[in-house]
Amino acid sequence: MKVCRVAEMRNLDRRATDDFGITQEMLMENAGEAAYFVILMEFGVRGKKFVIFCGMGNNGGDGFVVARKIHSTGGEVRVFFLGERDKLEGPAKKNLEVISKMPIEVYDVKSIEQTKEAIFDCDAIVDAIFGTGLTREVAGIYEDAIQLINESRKKVFSIDIPSGVNGDTAQVMGSAVRSDYTIICGLPKIGNILYPGFDLCGKLYVSHISFPPSLYNTDSMKVQINDLVELPQRDRDTHKGRYGKALFIAGSSNYLGAPYFSALSFLKAGGGLSYLAIPKSISPFLASKGSEIVFIPQRETSSGSLARESLEELVEFSKRVNMVVIGPGLSLNEETQELVRELARKIETPLLIDGDGITAVAGEIKLIRERKAETILTPHSGEMSRLTKMEVDEVNKDKINVLQKTAGKLNAIIVLKGAHSLIGYPDEAVYINTSGNPGMATAGSGDALTGAIAAMYGLGLPLRDAVRMGVFMHGLSGDLAAKEKGEDGVTAQDILDYLPNAVRYYRENFQQLSEKYYGSIHTV
Repeated sequence: MKVCRVAEMRNLDRRATDDFGITQEMLMENAGEAAYFVILMEFGVRGKKFVIFCGMGNNGGDGFVVARKIHSTGGEVRVFFLGERDKLEGPAKKNLEVISKMPIEVYDVKSIEQTKEAIFDCDAIVDAIFGTGLTREVAGIYEDAIQLINESRKKVFSIDIPSGVNGDTAQVMGSAVRSDYTIICGLPKIGNILYPGFDLCGKLYVSHISFPPSLYNTDSMKVQINDLVELPQRDRDTHKGRYGKALFIAGSSNYLGAPYFSALSFLKAGGGLSYLAIPKSISPFLASKGSEIVFIPQRETSSGSLARESLEELVEFSKRVNMVVIGPGLSLNEETQELVRELARKIETPLLIDGDGITAVAGEIKLIRERKAETILTPHSGEMSRLTKMEVDEVNKDKINVLQKTAGKLNAIIVLKGAHSLIGYPDEAVYINTSGNPGMATAGSGDALTGAIAAMYGLGLPLRDAVRMGVFMHGLSGDLAAKEKGEDGVTAQDILDYLPNAVRYYRENFQQLSEKYYGSIHTV
């Protein structure tokens, strides 16, 4: 499913009218109908009391439609209008005029005190204050209304997006409604799907409000939910070499878990042969933990990290595998960092760079652009700030734009890790992944991700799809672990151990997972 920016949504509205004759009145009616249907289905209407907060513009107009429909089905509704009636126009004005002729109480709010008694007495609240067009900090009576809604402990239904959330960045503009349900009009906006906005939406429903699919199923819209692809089947008459060979260049005397998690996760997610190049001194210890891995002990520095003397052997070995992963637990030793940069220049195989490897190439970023083979970078926000020379807060406030520009500039696939990880491509396509949970914010989790991505490529998926499915499978494994153990205390070992279960679950439930977007969005 496509995810749009606010300007793209406005363009869809305009084109619906210009190209198909779907009037703005029809779109507003359909949006209100969808919101009403969710309220009816999730909460019920007849005999219940509702308060609807409506602002200026189309979001408020949607709220007026909901008020009319609740009233027509036997619900009691009061509308509190936060705006100036004489400035309303178009279908919003028309719908206010309609409900004003009905026995529906409509109040022009001058003080939030006017609303308190109604809120105390109601069963549920409908938030139709701002919608997605908010660009300024929330203040004054609007802030008071949002605070009162949040303090009410009533069921809250937001139309399109919780008021106070920026539709393009998902950031809270000072204050925002915390909803139980959000009914999205047309397409999900970035603010609905990224955090913190996603966390404020509650259960998400989307209605295309009668947009023809040709309007939004277009390559010009670059952002979408991470849609799933089927995994190639494993033949009965087969051998390990048919499921990929990966070389992991990782580890140091201070970081023993990272190389283990990365190399073994490749096998746990279905990969065939996992080679691990590590400093010679730690090889015996890791061999006792991961005997399924093929170890390639390497010369090391005095501090126990990989030495530059290993360069030619590693470059030569890289020609024998389908993918090279470099970075987990390598350390920041300068000689090792230089080794990473040299390897990035000389390896002609698809290369995934993670962790300390990202720090190494960030100091000489042009070498990523100059690589002829595909490059995958898997930074968290801090590492992304090093790649872009931006502050972490700047990255987090505008993740998608930053990701699109950086992936294009570096000609690389970039996985920006975090809650709802983003997968960005050089052509500006961005996929938002919805699997995973807060319990996965644990040491070693990102190392397991590298192996999952390499495994999807080893199974036979095209690299572009393999990256997306590796991210999804990693999150699914964490979700299965959390379901069994709870989110508190999930470790990288748990994510690793549940990867086979995740792949099996994925294969057995592929159709259901695909149709329901992994339960993240429900359609009306």
